[in-house]
Amino acid sequence: MNVNGRHYRTIWLNTDGWAVDIIDQTKFPHVFETVTLRTPEEAAHAIKDMLVRGAPLIGVTAAYGMALAMRQDASDAALASAYDLLVKTRPTAINLKWALDEMTRVLRPLAAAERRAAAYARAAEIAEEDVAINQAIGRNGLDIIRHIASLKPGQTINILTHCNAGWLATVDWGTATAPIYTAHDAGIPIHVWVDETRPRNQGASLTAWELLHHGVPHTVIPDNTGGHLMQHGLVDMAIVGTDRTTAQGDVCNKIGTYLKALAAHDNGVPFYVALPSPTIDFTVVDGIREIPIEQRGGHEVSHLTGRTEDGRIETVEIVPRGSKVANYAFDVTPARYVTGLITERGVIAANRGAIAKAFPERAAQ
Repeated sequence: MNVNGRHYRTIWLNTDGWAVDIIDQTKFPHVFETVTLRTPEEAAHAIKDMLVRGAPLIGVTAAYGMALAMRQDASDAALASAYDLLVKTRPTAINLKWALDEMTRVLRPLAAAERRAAAYARAAEIAEEDVAINQAIGRNGLDIIRHIASLKPGQTINILTHCNAGWLATVDWGTATAPIYTAHDAGIPIHVWVDETRPRNQGASLTAWELLHHGVPHTVIPDNTGGHLMQHGLVDMAIVGTDRTTAQGDVCNKIGTYLKALAAHDNGVPFYVALPSPTIDFTVVDGIREIPIEQRGGHEVSHLTGRTEDGRIETVEIVPRGSKVANYAFDVTPARYVTGLITERGVIAANRGAIAKAFPERAAQ
């Protein structure tokens, strides 16, 4: 994606050839700042404290965290220690564990002297694979948008999205935003309803920021507005991302996604999930009962950070002191409410048979 005329990915090797640069997403939307990671501990901090976020980018960052660990110490003990450090950072997004398992699969059989180069090579491959997956999701999602556009010739297609499943959640392009960017670049008139996505406001601060820089018309809305818009025919389709999807098609995504799916179902609005295959967890069947839901600190709910009229960045408390705060980061949308899964291998039904047929090599594992 382009930022002020310069192309950026969300993660890349530093000019020194071994450190890893990222964009600090905690500073958005008012500050664009990069951070250099030099140790696996710094990579773990970046994931846990959400300098990077979004399931695909978390996975790639973890892969590079393993590479940084192998640069320090390529022993078996260091490999196991780095895995344990990184896998505990975020419990819900399956890409994290998938990437760490993949790195371990490649590195464990090698002699210690071979592990550093192999770790950097595999991490780079995982990053490139993510870009290719997202580009394919964009092409496959474009077919859906084109069909809707054919039913509304000359009219704008209104798409609702929740949280940030955009460029900033991946290495490039995004998952839910890939069809949006592809359609916009193809000349289809697009408008995006951007849920603010409390409590961290990833829609208002991240999705809106990147849509603005790509020139996509959009409107930021409070989280509870989507149902009203659907009732009045102002949403043509919804596209969201996913942090973990079960073998039968249940989708775990940012808290509030389930409510949007219910509203879409009640109003006959197509509800699509952009699904990169590494987010499928074939070991889980019942998403509601089996997927661990991360509970984050209450400070994210009780406080807000923003820019004052005179340009200062300030954090303020918005909840009465003494009130308890709960912060469930994700919820699960049952497969029955999902119109289709937009994957790199096409648009498929949200059920066990279709998912296994599309990704037989993953299902077999």
